[in-house]
Amino acid sequence: MSPARTRLLTGAALSAGTLLLAGCSGSSGTSSSGSHDSINYALPANFTPNWILPIGTAAHLNTNNKSISNALWEPLVAYDGSTGTIGWNKKGSVATAADFAADSKSVTITLGDRHWSDGKPITSADVKFWFDLVKANKAEWAGYSPGKAPDNWTSFKTVDARHFTITFDKAYNPQWMLANELSQINPLPQHAWDKPGDAKKDWTYLNDAAKNIGGYATNALWKTTSGPYDVKSFSTAGKVVLAANKKYDGGEKPGIPTVNLLPFTTADAEKNALRSGTVDYGYIEATDLDQKDSFTAQGYEVKPWSGWAITYMPYNFNNPSMGAVFKQLYARQAVQRSIDQTTLAKVVFNGTAVPGYGPIPQAQTSNFVSPTQKANPYPFSTSAAKSLLTGHGWTEQGGVMTCTSPGTGASQCGEGVAKGTKFQMQVLSQSGSTVTDNMMSAIQSSLAKTGIKFSIKTAPVNSVLSQTPQCTTSQSICKWQLSFFGTMGSWYFNAFPTGDSLFQSKGGSNFGNYSDTAVDQLISASTTSSSNQAVQEYSAALAKDLPVIWLPEPDYQISVVKKGLGGFSQDSLANFHPAQWKWTS
Repeated sequence: MSPARTRLLTGAALSAGTLLLAGCSGSSGTSSSGSHDSINYALPANFTPNWILPIGTAAHLNTNNKSISNALWEPLVAYDGSTGTIGWNKKGSVATAADFAADSKSVTITLGDRHWSDGKPITSADVKFWFDLVKANKAEWAGYSPGKAPDNWTSFKTVDARHFTITFDKAYNPQWMLANELSQINPLPQHAWDKPGDAKKDWTYLNDAAKNIGGYATNALWKTTSGPYDVKSFSTAGKVVLAANKKYDGGEKPGIPTVNLLPFTTADAEKNALRSGTVDYGYIEATDLDQKDSFTAQGYEVKPWSGWAITYMPYNFNNPSMGAVFKQLYARQAVQRSIDQTTLAKVVFNGTAVPGYGPIPQAQTSNFVSPTQKANPYPFSTSAAKSLLTGHGWTEQGGVMTCTSPGTGASQCGEGVAKGTKFQMQVLSQSGSTVTDNMMSAIQSSLAKTGIKFSIKTAPVNSVLSQTPQCTTSQSICKWQLSFFGTMGSWYFNAFPTGDSLFQSKGGSNFGNYSDTAVDQLISASTTSSSNQAVQEYSAALAKDLPVIWLPEPDYQISVVKKGLGGFSQDSLANFHPAQWKWTS
C-alpha cells in the first residue's frame, strides 16, 4: 500500500467508520455527572484509540490517535480549523515563528520558551531528534511519500537552543511547506527518549513501547510531555482518561481538568448513550436528523461538523470497454450535467452536504477555490447533457445512447469509440450506508434521462479500494469502470489542498489514471509558487476538465453537544482538541 493511499484510507475509510460497525457499546457504564471538572466525550463509533507515539505508522492511522498524541506532545506547527478557517494555531504550537529565506529554499524556526513536564527546556535538539528518527526510518513513517518530506529536507542546522534552519532541495511555496510538511513535526524529549543513541534503535525502542497499550499510563517513557494533558489511564478497549498537565506552559491552557474519551463499537450504542444523557459530547448520523428535537429536549445542541474534503467517483480511463468514452471531455460533461448536486445535498443528505464542483473543498471559505469552480461550470440539465451526446455522434436506441457516428470529427464520437458502443457504465460503491444507496439510485435515475445506463454494485469500502486500483488496460483487474468510497468524504486534505497524489500523472492515489501535462504543471507550481494563483488555476482547470465525477461534500460528523459546553473545535481536518473545551454554564 502506497503512502498516498494510506492518506486516502485515513480520509475515506476512517471517515466512513460508522458504516463498518458491529458489536455493542464500549462505554463501560461511565455516566455524566454534570460536573465542570470533567467531560465525557464519545469517540466516533468504531474509532478505538490504539497508539500513543506522536509518529504515525501505517497500521495506526486512526485520527483519534493523532488527536490524543497532540494533546500530550504539542506539534511544532499546529494547523486546525477551529476558527472556521484552517490556519496556524500558534497557541497550540511549540514554534512561534517560521521565517522563510528570500529564495524560499530554507526556513528558520523559532521555538517558544517552553518546557517539558519534567522541567527541562524544549530545545532545537528535541526537534533534531524527531528529524533524525524520521530521516532514518522514513519508509515506516505513515507521512512519507517519495520525493516529499523528509526527502526534500536536505539539512538541519542548529542555530542555538531555540532556533534551527531546515534547508530544502529547491524553492517551495512557503504556505504549502508550512501547512503540509512542517506541520507534521513533533518535538520529542530527546533527553528522556534517546536511550540507545542510534536513530534505528531508537525507532524500534519507541515503537515497541508504543505497542504496549496497557502500559501507557505507567511507563515512565510517556510521562515526559509538552502538551496540555497527560494520560491518566488508557485501556486496550479504547477508553482513555486524560488529566490536565499542571506543568504545561503553552498557550492552550486546559479548561477541563479531566477528559474521559469513551469508545463505542456501534453508532446505535453511541446514540443510546446520548439519549440516556451519559455523555456530554457525541455523534449521530445524518439520517438521524429527524430525531433532532428529541436530543435538544434533553439539553443538547446538534451541530454539523464539516470536513476539509472533496467527494468524487473516479473514472477508469484505462477500462478496455469504456475508457475511450471516458477520455472524451464532452462525454464527461454530459455525465456531470446529469448530476443534480443541489437536490442530492438537500434531500439525500438532509442538508448536511454542500455541492462540490472541483478539486478544492467548498464547505469552508478559503483562498484556494477558483471563481470557475465556485460558479459550477456544468449546471444540472439532462436536456443539455443529452444534446452534448447527440451532437457528438450518439443516438438513443432502446433508452440508451449508442455511438452511430464513429470518428474524430467535431460531430463524431471521438478517438477509439467504436460504432455501436453503448453509453452504459457500472460503479462499485461502498456498502452499508442508506445515504450512499439513495444517492446512487438518484444518480441512476437522472443519468437514465440523459440516455446513460448506470448500474450499481456494492461492496465494503476496503473491498471497493482493493478492487478498483490503478491499472493498465491489459490487466484483468482493470475491468472496473467507476469507483465510490466517499460516504463521509472521499479525500481529507492536509491544510494545503494539493493534488499531487490525486490527479498528477502517476500520483499514488490517482486511481483512474487521469493524465494531463498542463495539469501536472499546475500541481507542481502550486507546491512551489508563493502565490495562490497556481492553486486557483489548478482548481479552475480540473473543475472544467472533470478527471472524476464531482459529488456533494458531506459533513464529517453530526455533533451532539451538551448545552453549556463551549470552546470546542469542530476541526475540519477531522481532529479534536480537548484543551479548547470549556464549561460555560
